[in-house]
Amino acid sequence: MGNCLTLNSTATELLAIDTNFKLPSPLPSWPPGNGFASGTIDLGGLVVSQVSSFAKVWATREGGLDNLGASFYDPSPLPDGFFMLGSYAQPNKQPLYGWILVGKDTSPGSLKLPIDYTLVWNSESLNIKKEGNGYIWSPVPPDGYKALGYIVTNSPDKPPLDKIRCVRADLTDQCETDTWIWGQGSSSNSSGLNLFTSQPSSRGIQAQGVSVGTFVANISGAATPSISCLKNNGNITSNMPNLNQINALFEVYSPYIYLHPDEVYLPSSVNWFFSNGALLYHKGDNPVSIQPNGTNLPQGGSNDGEYWLDLPQDNAGKDRVKKGDLQSSEAYLHVKTMLGGTFTDIAIWFFHPFNGPARAKVGSVNLKLGRIGQHVGDWEHITLRISNFNGELKKVYFSAHNGGIWVDASNLEFYTGNKPVGYSSLHGHAMYSKPGLVLQGSGGIGIRNDAAKSKMTVDAGLRYSIVAAEHLGTGIINPPWLTYARKWGPKVDYDINTEFKDIEKVLIGKVKSDFKKFVESLPAEAVGEDGPTGPREKNNWSGDEV
Repeated sequence: MGNCLTLNSTATELLAIDTNFKLPSPLPSWPPGNGFASGTIDLGGLVVSQVSSFAKVWATREGGLDNLGASFYDPSPLPDGFFMLGSYAQPNKQPLYGWILVGKDTSPGSLKLPIDYTLVWNSESLNIKKEGNGYIWSPVPPDGYKALGYIVTNSPDKPPLDKIRCVRADLTDQCETDTWIWGQGSSSNSSGLNLFTSQPSSRGIQAQGVSVGTFVANISGAATPSISCLKNNGNITSNMPNLNQINALFEVYSPYIYLHPDEVYLPSSVNWFFSNGALLYHKGDNPVSIQPNGTNLPQGGSNDGEYWLDLPQDNAGKDRVKKGDLQSSEAYLHVKTMLGGTFTDIAIWFFHPFNGPARAKVGSVNLKLGRIGQHVGDWEHITLRISNFNGELKKVYFSAHNGGIWVDASNLEFYTGNKPVGYSSLHGHAMYSKPGLVLQGSGGIGIRNDAAKSKMTVDAGLRYSIVAAEHLGTGIINPPWLTYARKWGPKVDYDINTEFKDIEKVLIGKVKSDFKKFVESLPAEAVGEDGPTGPREKNNWSGDEV
């Protein structure tokens, strides 16, 4: 990845290189307004800028993801008046596509030089392929200040004190480890050195924590100096996009979703679901039809089991509504302030009237699981994470039944221009960045999540509505169905042993015993039919994706 350099311990000059990966199309000129895409953000006493060009310092060629090693960089060149807060690191498995914040002192004493450095780790005794030797140094901050990152050098000499700046404690927040970069294992408890990206411990639409882009080092059996994140003490919404800018962003980044070629339970708009016979149930009362946009849905309260939605009562109506209506399908956008106002998250929600039954893989045998996995009402989502410094798409979150995953823009597939591609799994509609089989289980046994290209697609940019954007205040009115707190489908209990009786008849030997173990391990939510709550009731509505 990048330009390979032959480095030695006496090297003092670094070669500045641009980020390798570029989005397929250049960024447009965004509509004017607010501080969005202005290049800098004032955190209330400290101005920061996001740098995406780097000078390579050192690299390993083994260990880490796919045993490809990792590379270490300094941000370069620095904007005038800005100072480095730490080095950047990333796995060699992916193209260089990172960013790191640099700081500018706009109030007396927000930045100070470290008083010394502590050597955290060096590679001299590491017997792997590497470009010379690397040294990780922790700045020793003055009293009342915090270090936000380590310095990586290719020399055993201490870095100069003016190489980096420490930040006044009131402008910092607590950090935690995020994704593994490189080391002797993939967890913070593994032996030896392990490096991780860092993120604020508290994240959400009101949280002030700001990711710096630096990394955290963990060394088993050793006390590693702590690394902090930044905190936005100013107005965290001042650099968020206005309505015109949101529409412009979605025009550029709206995802293109492939449905599985065998999918029969298609998405629809919420209003199509309501206008085609969906019913509102209240415990003890007869069901009633749902008005367009859900104007007669109960508001307030909580998911107390008193109300739920269901399909039409007649069989023909049930079968028709279960299949959805692709032509009416609509993307519902929740625009969120994230990471102290340095990023905008656009969570894109899709509705399916019905979640189809699951299938299992037990070794080489594929099994239909009867009613297991099916339920009325299905909400799935994709989230775009966009830099408020320049409006660039940095990563995309794909929600899935086993927790979902963030994918860097450099690892995305794009349909046209900068529109990322997603894949909706067969029957379950979980979102993935690539086609293929994802097995929800272990040891070759689990629930199948199959994704593939087909002629059935959802272009989210064609039909969408912004249903929530808290930072715009009263500029966006929540539709009544969004503030309905109860379930979008009924709860139906059944005997799991009865469901699997016919399946077990055709299994023999080890396959049969493995299948029984798999059934016993199924989570409670997979046994029985139970409709989900709507998007606003999910933890990630006001928090971060997990």
